[in-house]
Amino acid sequence: MSTENEGNEGTAQPAAPSVPPVPAVAPGGSPASAAAPEPPVAGGPQGAPAAPISGGPPVPPPAAAPAGAAGQGAPSPGHEPGAGAFAAQPDHPTAMQHGGPAPGHGGQPPQGAGWPPAPPTLPSYGAYGAAPAGGSGGHDGSGWGTPVPPSGGPRRKRRGGLVAAVLVAALVVGGVGGGIGYWAAERNDDGINSTTVSAADTPKDLKRDPGTVASVASKALPSVVTIEAKASGGGGGGDIEGGQEEGGTGTGFVYDQEGHILTNNHVVASAADSGTLSVTFSNGKEYDAEVVGRAQGYDVAVLKLKNAPAGLAPLALGDSEKVAVGDSTIAIGAPFGLSNTVTTGIISAKNRPVASGDGSSGKSSYMSALQTDASINPGNSGGPLLDSRGAVIGINSAIQSTGGGFGQTQAGSIGLGFAIPINQAKNVAEQLIKSGEPVYPVIGATVDMAGKGAGAKIASQGAGGTAAVVAGGPAAKAGLKSGDVITSFNDKPIDSGPTLISEIWNHKPGDKVTVTYDRAGKENKITLTLGQREGDS
Repeated sequence: MSTENEGNEGTAQPAAPSVPPVPAVAPGGSPASAAAPEPPVAGGPQGAPAAPISGGPPVPPPAAAPAGAAGQGAPSPGHEPGAGAFAAQPDHPTAMQHGGPAPGHGGQPPQGAGWPPAPPTLPSYGAYGAAPAGGSGGHDGSGWGTPVPPSGGPRRKRRGGLVAAVLVAALVVGGVGGGIGYWAAERNDDGINSTTVSAADTPKDLKRDPGTVASVASKALPSVVTIEAKASGGGGGGDIEGGQEEGGTGTGFVYDQEGHILTNNHVVASAADSGTLSVTFSNGKEYDAEVVGRAQGYDVAVLKLKNAPAGLAPLALGDSEKVAVGDSTIAIGAPFGLSNTVTTGIISAKNRPVASGDGSSGKSSYMSALQTDASINPGNSGGPLLDSRGAVIGINSAIQSTGGGFGQTQAGSIGLGFAIPINQAKNVAEQLIKSGEPVYPVIGATVDMAGKGAGAKIASQGAGGTAAVVAGGPAAKAGLKSGDVITSFNDKPIDSGPTLISEIWNHKPGDKVTVTYDRAGKENKITLTLGQREGDS
């Protein structure tokens, strides 16, 4: 089990464009270049008579359109070719608007005329070959309203061609609709034929209500930073080869006005000894930083800005003990290097025992975590988890990946993110700022970290063959022995060694706690006072 470790992540992937490009200049008069050229009639160049349909008499070429009709057949500037036969032009009212036939229609077709009949409400657009460049008419080469002799050819074949043309048009519109949308909006901005509704009372300077995600994010973002850690071959680099650099991206936030930044230990671990650290604010300003102290067991680190600017605004700290399942959450960070990313969710669970590792040292961190479904990805580590007021309730630290562990690889969010409760992180941060070393509460006993289900069993011996229960320690004074199985700690159920450590580390040295344990099938309950250990071992 391991955390997602931004300290070992690569560079951010470039973002894809979110919308189709919009013309650089709004087409005021919609120049003619905006329209695509008219496709030539199948079987010959544009303007040539249409080829006769198989099985029927040849269709005579259309008579030349009158000058007036030809002028009407030209598409309006910027009009899409082929669409003119189906939409009335704004400058030429249709026959329906005037109550009479459209000019150039040629009247009603004689009885017995073939398909297509003259459309009764559309103006003439001239013959396909007779219209000016870009003109549009019937697909058989005739203008609208020109009677077409009946064809002896099979109707089914022509209908199939029309269906195919419609399908192709639908596909093309899917690709170019975004490109012509701006032109259409400009043509209809007078609202005469528009079906859209505008909010006339929308203020020019829209203000978000307090408590909305937008309002909380706008206040918090200036205090959230993106951390870039670089480790050189001189040390602190894990698998780094000599002379080369390895870097990664994580997140942090302003802890106080003195320039301290709170983040995860695994974000900065690779650069802590001989590497370099830089911090970038949401306004793009970058500052060098140094490590003040870090606690590997808690997975907490404190940085300090070199030449910190005046006017830093620390994020307000909430109370993680008062958080309830279902409360809204807001996560801010740099997932995959995408700085200033805001996601939302809820508190899915509390006191979730999580054991995580940095992926290189083999050492584990333990937390009794806040679980959230807000999207957290590699790069979010060290960033704040906020409540609906904008107060920090946790430090985003780990995710459950699809690979079966608490992932530190490039696997993305599946809705299972874990944050260090801010009450615990605050205690650790104060220790690190004061002395540069973490202080851990302990019970003075070694427990089995592999077993799970029945509780946390005190091991038969400690590290290096030492006694499992430290003589004179809290556990020994309370009467605990090797083989005892701790099932409850301060009334919280314990199912494993990692769960017990997570609960112990939620307290401070000197706290009095109750412990329930099983010995030889008999349940016992005691009270002990927590001891302490300084530094990471």
